[in-house]
Amino acid sequence: MNVSPLDLRQQKFKTVFRGLAPVEVASFLAAVADDYEQALREADRLRQDVAHLEIVVRGHQEQEKSLQNTLVTAQRLSEEIKAGAEENALRVVREAESRSALLLDKSQARVEDIQRDIDGLKLKRRDVEASIEATIQALRNTLEFVREQDSRDRDEKLLTYRPRPTEPKAKAG
Repeated sequence: MNVSPLDLRQQKFKTVFRGLAPVEVASFLAAVADDYEQALREADRLRQDVAHLEIVVRGHQEQEKSLQNTLVTAQRLSEEIKAGAEENALRVVREAESRSALLLDKSQARVEDIQRDIDGLKLKRRDVEASIEATIQALRNTLEFVREQDSRDRDEKLLTYRPRPTEPKAKAG
C-alpha cells in the first residue's frame, strides 16, 4: 500500500462514541505527513545523488580503463623503443668495431710501409756514407801521391840544379 503525504493529510476517520480526539488525530497525521514528505524528498534526493555518483563512478571506471590501456600501450611502446635502441646500439658498435679494425689494418700496413722506407733509407745512407768514405780515401790517396810526387820532383830538381862541386884548378907552377 502506497500512501502519499497528501493521503495522510486528507484522511478522514469516522467518529464513534468514545473514539479518539479528532484534533489530536489530525495534528498527529499532519506531523506524520510532514515527516513522511521530508523522508520522501530525502529519499528522492539520495536517489539523485546515487544516480549522479553512479555516473561519476562510471566515468572514473572508464578513465581507469583508459589509463590502464594507455599504461599498457606506453609499456609496450617503451619496450619496443628499448629493443630498437638496443638493436641500434649493437649495430653502431659492430660498425665502429668494423671501422676500427679496418683503420687498424690500414695503420699497420702504413707503419710497415714506413718501416720499409726507413730501412731502405738507412741502406742508402750506409751506401752513401761508404761511397763518401771511399771518395775521401781516394782523395787522400791522391793527395798523398801528389805530395809524394811533388816531393820527388823537388828532390830531383834540387839534384839537377845543384851546382856541381868545382874541381880545384891546377896550380901553375
